[in-house]
Amino acid sequence: MAEGSLITEELRKLIGIPSEPIIFKVEEGAIQRYAQAIGDPNPLYNDIDYAKKSKYGRLMCPPGFTGWPVKGGISVFRLVDTLVKAGAPSRLLDGGVEFEFFEPVGAGDTLIGTTKIIDISERETRMGKTMFTTLETTFLNQNGNVALKSRSTLIQF
Repeated sequence: MAEGSLITEELRKLIGIPSEPIIFKVEEGAIQRYAQAIGDPNPLYNDIDYAKKSKYGRLMCPPGFTGWPVKGGISVFRLVDTLVKAGAPSRLLDGGVEFEFFEPVGAGDTLIGTTKIIDISERETRMGKTMFTTLETTFLNQNGNVALKSRSTLIQF
């Protein structure tokens, strides 16, 4: 650890360790409620009859929606608690999320998500020394294929 660094050896040891898997079920009603909540009128997300006639043959998820967790996993709150116990600052901001899509996700799918810390860095900001933690969650579908990955950034100061 560099002198005055926020990044402790305990934090470095957390990089690359996968969380317990979380199982997500993707259901028609959940897709429709999510699409309505974000104000997306796309009939692939809202109209079951339309979606059944599409090339997918079923209601599809808006980008970034992975269904509802039904089993296992670690919540973001527990992960942040683990980071703080390892020496990370306790004040937190959401630094955003980006997605990479590999296969369509729709009604009837089951996804298994596993999260790991892929990077921890720090830099001086207007808030003082600030730590940036990048989390990557990989979602496998029921066929064992990667359906999507999300990368989230936590900003701690």
